[in-house]
Amino acid sequence: MGEAEEKLRPSLSELSGKERSTRSPFRRRDFSLFWAAGAIDGLGTCASSLFLPLILLGAGYPAGLAGLVASVALVSGLVVSPVAGVFADRWPRKPMMYAAALVAAGAMGSVFTAVALGHVVLVHVLVAAAVEQAAGAAYGAAASGTIRRLVPAEGYARAIGSLQARDQAVQIVGPTLGGVLYQLARWVPVLADAVSFLLVAALSKAIRTDLTPEREAPAGSFTRDLGEGLRFVWAEPFLRFVVVWTAGINALLGALYFHAVFASHARGAAPSSIGLILTLSGVGGLLGALAAPWLVRRVPAARIVTGASWAMVPTAAGLAFASRTWAYGLLLSGVSLIVPSVVVVLQTRAVLVTPDRLLARMGTVLGTAGQGVAVLAPVAAGVLVAAYGGRTVAWGCAGGFAGLALYATLKAGLVSREAP
Repeated sequence: MGEAEEKLRPSLSELSGKERSTRSPFRRRDFSLFWAAGAIDGLGTCASSLFLPLILLGAGYPAGLAGLVASVALVSGLVVSPVAGVFADRWPRKPMMYAAALVAAGAMGSVFTAVALGHVVLVHVLVAAAVEQAAGAAYGAAASGTIRRLVPAEGYARAIGSLQARDQAVQIVGPTLGGVLYQLARWVPVLADAVSFLLVAALSKAIRTDLTPEREAPAGSFTRDLGEGLRFVWAEPFLRFVVVWTAGINALLGALYFHAVFASHARGAAPSSIGLILTLSGVGGLLGALAAPWLVRRVPAARIVTGASWAMVPTAAGLAFASRTWAYGLLLSGVSLIVPSVVVVLQTRAVLVTPDRLLARMGTVLGTAGQGVAVLAPVAAGVLVAAYGGRTVAWGCAGGFAGLALYATLKAGLVSREAP
């Protein structure tokens, strides 16, 4: 073989590196199990959570008390999440995942039994929904520390993108599936949720990879470990940026979605038309998540974050001039199309800059910060639309997006900096 030909041939390490970077994460058995567990979990939860209030209404409880179930369940998950993050960085994560799934299965199984027997009691349903959300938070905390073990570093973007696509697809299919099951019988969605948790437990237990977190020192007190996670996130400039950007985006997106729903209702739109808004938004999010890994491989990370942040400004402003339901849906679909690529960039780098022993705490801190602010979005949107009108709210959200885009532009160096 000639010297020139030898120089032209790439080395084995270069070939293997390129192959690893383009290889689908689904070729890894344990990642496929993890992905499937999350999909089944999401479908089961969507199938039941939307219809628990209807079950209470059918049992004769007033709408206010029925709505209380969803609120209490959501708050319980937010409260438990940081606590679960501490234990997920102490304990073996795989047993924690399937134990949490079994607890959730027991909670929903008890509701199924009550509904099937015709003995629905508000306190029982309330406690069961709170336990399910708390168990889900524990599962999520343990799961947030697994991606580093399941795929190599060069595959993080594709893996996180596939998880984003999964979650978007679940949000589209789940409510429809729940509606179909509810038509069969009131107890069917709850039974499906309980069975889904059993499947999640089985899939989690089947993962062979050791998911036990690394620890540099024996576990300290609970408050010290919790404080360590909070201090790490706040001390790392990039993670501080993620907290601010994610919380702001979640709040503004939530306000936009509910603004579109309230404004459409005020214009006399039918419920089916209002549902079209959420469907189009979900489809946009799914397409964005599917395209995100491809885009992340070809466009610099800082350009994705700043470009997407600025692109949301005119989209939000366009809602101020929208007057038809399909226009609301298309504009929100555009926003949903943009967000997943940014999420993939931020989550990938967050995993890279965080030590393994802090992954779960980092994930729960970021998740709680984002979701905690989003909880206020429905109330804020309703009050603002009633007080100032939909157009004013849309302009306000556009201004909020502009502020976040300016912040992202000023902090672009944090995103482009190489991870340690």
